[in-house]
Amino acid sequence: MTRSLTVASFNIRKAIGTDRRRRPDRVLDVLAEIDPDIVALQEADKRVGTRGAAVPHALIDDHGAFEAVDFDVSHPKLLDRVPAHPLTQPLMERLDTRNLGWHGNAILVRKGTKVLDCAALDLPTLEPRGAVMAELDIGGREVRVIGMHLDLSGLWRSRQARRILAHVEARHRHMPTIIMGDTNEWREATGCIEAFGTRFRPAPCGPSFHSRKPVAALDKILVDHALHIEAAGVHRSPAAHKASDHLPVWARVRFQRGK
Repeated sequence: MTRSLTVASFNIRKAIGTDRRRRPDRVLDVLAEIDPDIVALQEADKRVGTRGAAVPHALIDDHGAFEAVDFDVSHPKLLDRVPAHPLTQPLMERLDTRNLGWHGNAILVRKGTKVLDCAALDLPTLEPRGAVMAELDIGGREVRVIGMHLDLSGLWRSRQARRILAHVEARHRHMPTIIMGDTNEWREATGCIEAFGTRFRPAPCGPSFHSRKPVAALDKILVDHALHIEAAGVHRSPAAHKASDHLPVWARVRFQRGK
């Protein structure tokens, strides 16, 4: 039975690296370096056009290490308004419009992980924001993971944090829970982090933004007290510095005895 697991969070900026090239393969290469059991991605879908996955499903399948949790949701697309026509239909059918997550939030799990339940969450905001939740069975242990990308406004970030917490509290049963993602919060323990209350504490990952010269710990992993944080950090490989303007953060957590 699994006693510990590694989780990671990575804002991949739609797979556009610091060299301004869209290279989704680099995202998967960086994740392979970390070798996590669970990954929360932010900006994992394109915002305009096809709204398709920034890291295509076929590429994830070919990579072989991970599979994406399917939340069975999709975003309205401008292409949906294009009327069917014999001249344009063949082109439309070739376009990849399948998104990876919800409002850019996605969860990848190690291949073979059992997904017990999942949901796409709407968050209060002035601009489109959301979060995703997956309840998983990993090696005989159950864990709940929420991936998020919070607002630029501190007021809305706190409201969004409270909405996420309310969703956790409303679940039908208690389960060790990890909340992770890009908080857009420059402060260490106040603001939206404080809004998550006493149940969750941030793993000591460190500054992850900007990847060229990290000065801000925007990307956070919040762990409840049913889990012990064994280690945490920012992944600083040469590939990670090129893959996005954020560096990925990770934490190794252990299930508390009897949990």
